[in-house]
Amino acid sequence: MKVIITGATGMVGEGVLLECLENPEVIKVLMINRRSSPIKHPKLEELIVPDFMKLENYKESLVGYDRCFYCAGVSSIGMSEEKYTYITYDTTIHFAGVLASVNPSLVFTFVSGSHTDSTEKGKLMWARVKGKTENALMRLPFKAVYNFRPGFMKPFKGQKNVKSIFKIIIPIIPIFFPKASLTMKQVGKAMINAVKKGYSKHILEIRDIKQLAEI
Repeated sequence: MKVIITGATGMVGEGVLLECLENPEVIKVLMINRRSSPIKHPKLEELIVPDFMKLENYKESLVGYDRCFYCAGVSSIGMSEEKYTYITYDTTIHFAGVLASVNPSLVFTFVSGSHTDSTEKGKLMWARVKGKTENALMRLPFKAVYNFRPGFMKPFKGQKNVKSIFKIIIPIIPIFFPKASLTMKQVGKAMINAVKKGYSKHILEIRDIKQLAEI
């Protein structure tokens, strides 16, 4: 499979990228970044797109890919709903819409979050926006869309894009909250298995991700 990945300069995207580079099923990876990544690999290419809202200017570089792992995103902490919506909803849907116009047979995977609100009416701002994004993605003309809702994710050993606070709590969280914890390897494997073999659900909670990683 030929894969597009976003967010490779963040923890989740970097972890999914590393799993793709290790997996023999993935023959080519295009990482679309706003800034350059130091990761180099024979099957890896990089496309710098400073503004994802202008992705249509790069259509020629997007042709021929059959999978997309959209891992770009930001924390909602300290952010207004308007700005968070622009980054999480508007930018994601625009990016996905351009991909759908170029590769309608593509399978799109979106990294959402545990407790995302599919009703779009809950009290948590980030959960409403994530739910709105999931719902809009599933209306786009892709072959399939999978929304991943992971909890705490333990990074690969040697990952560079890991915040300091994560490094402190990494050994602790899985012990006290095993049902809410995943490894980045599990998330990456589950994504690859979802787009390769399909899955019965299009919204995947932690238990689904764990199950899919073992297929």
